[in-house]
Amino acid sequence: MEQTRKLMKAVHQNANNPKLAWHLFKRILSSPSSSTSTHHLLPTITRILLTANMHRQIDNLTQLITNNHPNIAHSSLISILRVLAQSPHIDFAFSHFKSLRSQFPSTPLPLQLYHILLRSSLHHNRPHFVTSLYTDMIQAGVHPQTYTFNLLLQSLCESNALDHALQLFDRMSEKGCHPNEFTVGILVRGFCRAGKTQQALEFIDNKFCKNVNRVVYNTLVSSFCKQDMNDEAEKLVERMRDQGLFPDVVTFNSRISALCRAGKVFEASRIFRDMQMDGELGLPKPNVVTFNLMVKGFCQQGMMKEASSLVETMKKAGNFVTLESYNTWLLGFLRNGKLLEARLFLDEMVDNGVEPNIYSYNIVMDGLCRNHMMLDARRLMDLMVSNGVCPDTVTYTTLLHGYCSKGKVFEAKAVLNEMIRKGCHPNTYTCNTLLHSLWKEGRKSEAEEMLHKMNEKCYQLDTVTCNIVVNGLCKNGELEKAIEVVSEMWTDGTNSLDKENSFAGLVSLIHNVSTNMPDVITYTTLINGLCKVGRLEEAKKKFIEMMAKNLHPDSVTYDTFVSSFCKQGKISSALRVLKDMERNGCGKTIQTYNSLIMGLGSKGQIFEMYGLMDEMRERGIRPDICTYNNMISCLCKGGKAKDATSLLHEMLDKGISPNVTSFKILILAFCKSGDFKVACELFDVALSVCGHKEALYSLMFNELLAGGKLSDAKELFEASLDSSLLVKNFMYKDLIDRLCKDKRLDDAHSLLQKLIDKGYGFDPSSFIPVIDGLSKRGNKQQADELARIMELALEDRTADRIYRNGKTIFRRKLHKDGGSDWQDIINRDVGSGIALKTLKRVEKSWGQGSISSLLPQKNDFLDYYDG
Repeated sequence: MEQTRKLMKAVHQNANNPKLAWHLFKRILSSPSSSTSTHHLLPTITRILLTANMHRQIDNLTQLITNNHPNIAHSSLISILRVLAQSPHIDFAFSHFKSLRSQFPSTPLPLQLYHILLRSSLHHNRPHFVTSLYTDMIQAGVHPQTYTFNLLLQSLCESNALDHALQLFDRMSEKGCHPNEFTVGILVRGFCRAGKTQQALEFIDNKFCKNVNRVVYNTLVSSFCKQDMNDEAEKLVERMRDQGLFPDVVTFNSRISALCRAGKVFEASRIFRDMQMDGELGLPKPNVVTFNLMVKGFCQQGMMKEASSLVETMKKAGNFVTLESYNTWLLGFLRNGKLLEARLFLDEMVDNGVEPNIYSYNIVMDGLCRNHMMLDARRLMDLMVSNGVCPDTVTYTTLLHGYCSKGKVFEAKAVLNEMIRKGCHPNTYTCNTLLHSLWKEGRKSEAEEMLHKMNEKCYQLDTVTCNIVVNGLCKNGELEKAIEVVSEMWTDGTNSLDKENSFAGLVSLIHNVSTNMPDVITYTTLINGLCKVGRLEEAKKKFIEMMAKNLHPDSVTYDTFVSSFCKQGKISSALRVLKDMERNGCGKTIQTYNSLIMGLGSKGQIFEMYGLMDEMRERGIRPDICTYNNMISCLCKGGKAKDATSLLHEMLDKGISPNVTSFKILILAFCKSGDFKVACELFDVALSVCGHKEALYSLMFNELLAGGKLSDAKELFEASLDSSLLVKNFMYKDLIDRLCKDKRLDDAHSLLQKLIDKGYGFDPSSFIPVIDGLSKRGNKQQADELARIMELALEDRTADRIYRNGKTIFRRKLHKDGGSDWQDIINRDVGSGIALKTLKRVEKSWGQGSISSLLPQKNDFLDYYDG
């Protein structure tokens, strides 16, 4: 016995050396008379092994106990399971739970252990574990308590199964359990989170007024404020006073928080001011939480001046001392793009003795990734580790999302692998982010592999996962597979529980309504995919199926049909959809109007198009760039290019920047009508608004060339080469050929020479007319030199060297389609004022449209930064 006591003491002393502790415990376990010692030591050794992620040894531990000490096996395994259930390793704990129940199927477990497992399952978002645990309880004859029902109600509410939660609530008394104030609070919170605050109020009015405490009232007040039902919130505050539950600072903080979340910062600030000034009215004084809520609210609305003033007030009053206050202000800096201020403030935190926590670093990580500063984000992670803060799931997921947003899937996959290697478990959101990126980049096989791994690792596949897959399949043209996935979402897992037991049947609904059922987005995605390939009848059937499943379509669903009908010219069908849309309470959106304008334009119904724009303004819907582009396109097709130009003026006047498409439509229209002077003036405006884009240059060049304006086309092409723009869309070969035919051989030769000197890829056939011309004129040396260059280009179109005058000239590596890969970094003037002045000249037709004015200015400074 003395030896055993020494070994037990040694195990405790070697908690930081798990391998040695495990070796010592096995020696105790091998002793024939050590059953009592073993039982007492089990929680300790389990925690030691769990901390060290020695899961295999824990499996061995349960096996050794079962084999060596069968008399205490059941109680010992319960002791191990209790420790596992209270750890973050809920999947591992549930595996041991199933093993224990299979070993001792007729021996019930303590109710308290079920509670621990249920709490942990809820905390780690495992609703299907809740289903299994409750079913096992019932089958084992373990009688639930009120607390048990509260956990089950919480699971149903979090799964948005409110009707089933009410059914369970009504049946609690059948099991001899009576609801308490926590029961009421869970249901009220569930209804409020689902946006059904009025139903929550009716619930407490009809059933349990006596169990309504201040927490429940605060939940209702907050929810009413969030739904812009301030009068109802005020009535509840008065009702609280009437019942002797005087509103406290939490009540007012709930109101302020809800108003700020809804973007109503001015209303929140009025309540905040009243709390500061009207003490004689019995209002509570604001606390640190109140100040933090207001700072956060101001920052969310970009009101940094007001937020800064409030922070200074807090500092003077000595209230700006908590880590939460620092994190709130840090988040404000990052969300408003003030990266430098955030970095300085992070240093200020450390100087003031406030150590940044994981949340602080995650805030900065999010800000850096949002601004695509991935190198700095990586450095921040190194800084975290050096400061003793381990990156968590949020850190890695934020970094992974940053890479995915830039299309860098390889780097994102590397982050996921590193995350797993470091023992940090990805969650469903992490996997969904990468899965979405893989589908978006067209990497279907990798997406399927990712999905299989998610299944293998038992990650809960939720509706978002399924929607990503459905969307990916639709975009890849695999609509039949997408339809099959949606069908399986409805049928999967519904027969997994015993339906003969009525209570078990009710519990099974937790699984069925949890996180893998189709929603409005699922059906809208599928309907959109069917509409895009013209399968409108099938899309209608899916719409009917959606309604039959009690899924109510939203404006996006209706807009999908409106857009499809308008694209097919079926305006009357689109209008019928609109009637149904408004009948079901879905208002017209900007997308609805854009689709209708496009459809009416295709029919030449210009008057009706303007009428829709007027209706938009009356309803407070501001026309966007798509609206104007649709209008401009339709007017130009109808021969009303001048009217379209006035719309361009209107856009600039209203602060809506036209894009490249806007100008391309107009330039093309004027060129087709032969008015090249106005087209060139519009081109000048386009460069000032959109910058020196290849799409604008190539369009203008090709139209000038087609219109026989060879000199202007040549000058514009030379300007494009000087700007290092891509030339794949320029018909420069035709220009060279026509110059040669027009007996302008020197101009054609100089263009070729400029292409070579600038290091561009070129079409070797463009050399032939110049070589022929030089040969006929007797310039044999120049003709031979061009012929040698052409031969080299034909031998290797991807060569990075050319020969001239007998010397090898190395050029920069070409972009795959013929130009450099930094051609878009061009000096740009986006001032709408300059554009408006120039556009007025266009309308008055007194601009000269000189091509020489279109040459790009030299860049003294490139405002370009890649983190």
